[in-house]
Amino acid sequence: MTTQQVFALVDPHREMIIKAESDLWKTPETGYREWKTQKYAAERFEAMGYELTYAGNIPGFFTDIKTGRPGPTLLIMGELDSLLCAAHPDADSETGAVHACGHHAQMAALLGVAAALKEPGALDGLSGTIRLCAVPAEELIEVGWREELRKAGTIKYFGGKVEFLWRGYFDDVDLAFMLHSSAKYGYNRGCNGCVVKNITFEGHSAHAGGSPHNGINALYASNLGMNAANALRETFRDSEHIRFHPIVTRGGAAVNAIPEEVRMESYVRGASIDAIERENRKINRALAASAAAMGANVVLSDRPGYTPLDNAPPLLEIARKAMIAYVGEENLACGDWSTGCTDMGDISAVMPAIHPYAGGAAGTGHGADYHIADPEMACVGSAKVQVLMTRMLLENDAAAAKHVIETYKPRFATKEAYFEMMDNLTLDKKAVVYNEDGTLTLDFANA
Repeated sequence: MTTQQVFALVDPHREMIIKAESDLWKTPETGYREWKTQKYAAERFEAMGYELTYAGNIPGFFTDIKTGRPGPTLLIMGELDSLLCAAHPDADSETGAVHACGHHAQMAALLGVAAALKEPGALDGLSGTIRLCAVPAEELIEVGWREELRKAGTIKYFGGKVEFLWRGYFDDVDLAFMLHSSAKYGYNRGCNGCVVKNITFEGHSAHAGGSPHNGINALYASNLGMNAANALRETFRDSEHIRFHPIVTRGGAAVNAIPEEVRMESYVRGASIDAIERENRKINRALAASAAAMGANVVLSDRPGYTPLDNAPPLLEIARKAMIAYVGEENLACGDWSTGCTDMGDISAVMPAIHPYAGGAAGTGHGADYHIADPEMACVGSAKVQVLMTRMLLENDAAAAKHVIETYKPRFATKEAYFEMMDNLTLDKKAVVYNEDGTLTLDFANA
C-alpha cells in the first residue's frame, strides 16, 4: 500500500473527524471527570463496531484490533481531559475548564484512526495487535482533589496513563505513541518529569488588628518559604532544567484574622529522577526552615508525578518519516528538550514510546488565546500520520516494530521496579518538630 493509499483510508471520515473536534471543544472536562467526553467518544467507537474495555470507576477505555497474524502490540492513545483557564473566552462558565492544550483534537484524530482501520484492506499485510486507548487525566492539575481520590481508593496515581499502567491495561503492550496537538508537526528528544507537592503551612489564628501578637501567621510563613525556594534557583543546574512554580490555593479565611492555614500546590520538575529528588529535598528544607522561622509548621505531602520522557530514537525516526510524508521535512519543528511534563514519560520508562506533535494549533499553550486554527492539519492530518506510522511499524511481519523493541533500553527493566521508584517519591510529614527543651528539629526527608 502506497503512502497516498494509506492517507486515503482517512479521507472518507473527514467530516466526522472535524465535527468531533468542534463538538469536544464545547464540552471540556478536567482529569478524572471526563464522563461526557468518554460518552461521546465511546458511542462513536461502538458505532464503528468496536468492543470497548472501560476503566470503570474513572473515565477511559481501550479496544484491540487483531490483524490475524502474530506480532507485537502497538498502543495508540488520545487524551480526554482539558485544562483550567477561566480567562479563555470559550471556558466553561461554571468550571473554568477549556481545551487550551488541544486534547480534544487528539481524540478527534483517534476517532479518525479507528475509522480508517475499519476500511477494507487497512490491515492487509500487518502483523500483531493495535490497541486504541482513550486515556484520562494527563494535565496534572487539581492535585488536592486528586489526593482525595487517592485517599478514597478511587485512584492510586494522579496521572491517567500511570493509573492505566498500574491497573494492568498496558501489561501486554510492547510499544506506544501519541501525537499531541501543537503549532507545527515535530518532536523533541524528551521532556522533564516531576514530583507533585501539596504544601500546608500551619499557624495560629488571632485577631489581626486587636491581638496579632497572639497569632502565628501561616501566610507569612508561606511567603518566606517561596522566597527561600526562589533563593535556591541559582543553585539549579541549567542542564537539569529544574522548575518550581507554586500557587496558593488557600491564603486565609478572613481579612481580620491571622491566617492559620495556607495551602499551596506545586511541582518540582527536572530532566532526571535523581535531579528531581535532590532539588525537591532542598526545596523541602527551605519550606521547613521558613515555617520554623515563624514558629509555624508545614505539612509536606509529596506524590509521584511524571517520569522524564525519553523518546525512543528508532520509533521517533518512524514518526519523522511519516510526518515528512504529510507536511514535508522543511515544515517540521524539531527541538532538543522540553521543560514541560507528560505521563507519556511514565510509559517510556517501561517500553519504547514517543510523544511527537501534530500541527494546526494557534495561540499560547495553556493560555487564554489557544485554539485549533486548522482542524484539517490538527485532526485529519494527525490521523493520517498515525495510520501511516502504524503501517510502517507493523508491515513486513512487524519488522520495524520488532527492531524498536529490541534496540530500546527503558529506564526500568520491569513495571515493578518502576512503581517501586514512584512510590519512594511519596512523602507525608509535618516538617518541624518542637522539642520540650525549646529546641526544634527539621524533618523533611523521605524515610
